[in-house]
Amino acid sequence: MSATEHDRGFGFEINPWQLKWSGGVDLDMLGRTETLFALSNGHIGLRGTFEEGEPVDHPGTYLNGFYELRDLPYAESGYGYPESSQTVVNVTDGKIIRLLVEDEPMDLRYGRTEEHERVLDFRTGTLRRHTLWTSPTGRTVRIKSERLVSFTKRTIAAIRYEVEPIDDDMKLVLQSDLLANEPVPAPGNDPRLAAALDQPLVSDLAACRNYWGMLVHHTKKSGLHIAAGMDHEIYFPDKADTFIRADSDLARLTIAANVPQGKSITLTKYIGYGWSARRSVPALRAQVDAALAMAMETGWDSLKADQVRYLEDFWRDADVELDGDPELQQAVRFALFHVLQAGARGQSRAIPAKGLTGPGYDGHTFWDTESFILPMLTYTVPAAAGEELRWRHATMDKAKSRAAELGQRGAMFPWRSINGDECSGYWPAGTAGVHVSADIANATARYLRATNDEQFETECGVELLVETARLFAGLGHHDANGRFRIDGVTGPDEYTAVVNNNTFTNLAAQQNLRDAVAAVHRRPDLAEQFGVTNAEAAHWESCADDMTIPYDEALGVHQQCESFTLLGAWDFESSVGRYPLLLNYPYYDLYRKQVVKQADLVFATYLFGSSFTPEQKLRNFDYYYPLTVRDSSLSACCEAVTAAEVGYLDLAYDLLAESVFTDLHDLHNNVSSGLHIAALAGAWTDCVAGFGGMRDFGGNITFAPRLPSRLTYLSFRMIVRDSKIVVAIDQNHATYRLLSGPPIDLAHHGEKFTLESAPVSMDIPEFTYREPPKAPPSCEPYRREI
Repeated sequence: MSATEHDRGFGFEINPWQLKWSGGVDLDMLGRTETLFALSNGHIGLRGTFEEGEPVDHPGTYLNGFYELRDLPYAESGYGYPESSQTVVNVTDGKIIRLLVEDEPMDLRYGRTEEHERVLDFRTGTLRRHTLWTSPTGRTVRIKSERLVSFTKRTIAAIRYEVEPIDDDMKLVLQSDLLANEPVPAPGNDPRLAAALDQPLVSDLAACRNYWGMLVHHTKKSGLHIAAGMDHEIYFPDKADTFIRADSDLARLTIAANVPQGKSITLTKYIGYGWSARRSVPALRAQVDAALAMAMETGWDSLKADQVRYLEDFWRDADVELDGDPELQQAVRFALFHVLQAGARGQSRAIPAKGLTGPGYDGHTFWDTESFILPMLTYTVPAAAGEELRWRHATMDKAKSRAAELGQRGAMFPWRSINGDECSGYWPAGTAGVHVSADIANATARYLRATNDEQFETECGVELLVETARLFAGLGHHDANGRFRIDGVTGPDEYTAVVNNNTFTNLAAQQNLRDAVAAVHRRPDLAEQFGVTNAEAAHWESCADDMTIPYDEALGVHQQCESFTLLGAWDFESSVGRYPLLLNYPYYDLYRKQVVKQADLVFATYLFGSSFTPEQKLRNFDYYYPLTVRDSSLSACCEAVTAAEVGYLDLAYDLLAESVFTDLHDLHNNVSSGLHIAALAGAWTDCVAGFGGMRDFGGNITFAPRLPSRLTYLSFRMIVRDSKIVVAIDQNHATYRLLSGPPIDLAHHGEKFTLESAPVSMDIPEFTYREPPKAPPSCEPYRREI
């Protein structure tokens, strides 16, 4: 897919600190721009729709964790199959500010758009818009708007909307809405999902006074309550008439004003949200009332100033700067900004795979969060990583119940979920994907090593490690040869399901078991609390030490799973034009062949790199890269890290580009349903772990930096145990600086040193260029015309 097909990223101007669309309104781009211009703080998500409500592809207002239940369909049911799923709900929409110019509704599909631009600003955290529009009757107005979802006031969003008549005095009418149960596009061909999302909110309360309105609803099946409120500040140069109304699904403030030419009317709208499974309607109303009062007292200017300060702190700790590819620089910062938005203020909620940018994947969280998103947040916004892991811990009872239902000890966390219950009705990819529990444990251990968060360790960390270790100790068994096996599982590659000894799963479980042993030895008080005996800890240790890691001696490569290298060859030539394979071939055929959907064994060589020699990593990459079709957005970033490590630097560069442009260039043709947050977080991993060579094995932070030919400079920032560091790399040298905090022990290409107040500069060793292996036909990495 060439860059010319996308007009250099769908017409976005290249700017290192913003995403800007200029020119006319492309109706075919609506869904994409609504996603790309989405604002969120991890609690509230607003898609980037126009304030006027139309034209619209998918309106989209989301609250993290707010869902409706729906039945799961089964042709043939079985014991242990989940009975229901959860679906994210488009909640009460407070973004709408309709405009009538004299008697003409402002709608960009009609009249003439003389000027139009929208700017997502990564430093202010706002979406700005400027439009010069002439109505069908020839009246021209200038519209300026700016919106934010507050990082510092997590229950608040705000919009400033200004209209100026250009060629005459005009009668203008603004209608500011709270709208529940607004129409949304039909969600595919599942009638159960369509039924769940048809009028999902039932009215409990509608109230209004002055410029203030409130709607409270509940869902039909999940029983969750939501309150949405709005309040306003209005500036108009002459007199105006205002009135407000509220009924079950609509609260509307209407302002009619005579506005002289050259003057403007300005509306500042504050929107507050609250939801709960337990709190009463009066309590939710009071909560949102208080949030709106706080926002009104704070005011627009201070809300925006707080937003800017929050982002200044974020970029000081997390920025990635590079030279040699301006569009890539923009895309990397776009990625970091959206990952921050997905997780900043979740406050013990999950981070969905799409964040709060669209309805894709029903709003579920997967293993993506712990394996792709949390590595970035752990080293840049550690508090956000801790909050997500606290959500996992809060679902411990559900995970233990699920394990018991399946005849296991410990905790089996769901493959996909919103509230902690398993939502996958396809058990070979869902229930059998047990590595998710080890992924959570490994993210927990990584967070503890990177933060020394003793309170989290006491309240959550040790129990997460203990109960997941119990799962794997019981799930596997020692065979007659004394090897510990974990059979009948599915690893990250969903084209190879229900296998024995998936290498990724076994290595993840091995790490989980060892971290659990270390935790109970470190905290004997908690070991006693959770009933861990010395014998149990010793058993975990033996399971880890005896873990089966399949290896093909003849080929000199690790097997993705037992006997994988004996499976039949996939006919890649006949698959050209038939990707993704899951939509064109039966799983039964895919499961029996050597074809890989997403990096599995290659991902293991990065995450568990100390278990492989450099020679093994190279041979494994050379074997599995030509088998991997990357039908998943998770693949490119995994492959990029290992490609960089084994010396395929320019290939790693192309794979980084594929990951970071997944959404900006809509490489999977589905960005209208939401961003791929894990792929965006993978861009950070590619820069830091790929070209920076950062590894954290056992709490030892090491680097092995090396740049591809198309980059002349790369720098990134990290937080490790209260030490804030920046690493700056060019083609020949790397410089390490300690920005704040205590001295820290590091290593550069194997040479250990202590980073203190003085910068440390070191040469980058020369390396031998290698020609990389070829990807499957028509699966080459995404390349742009630079």
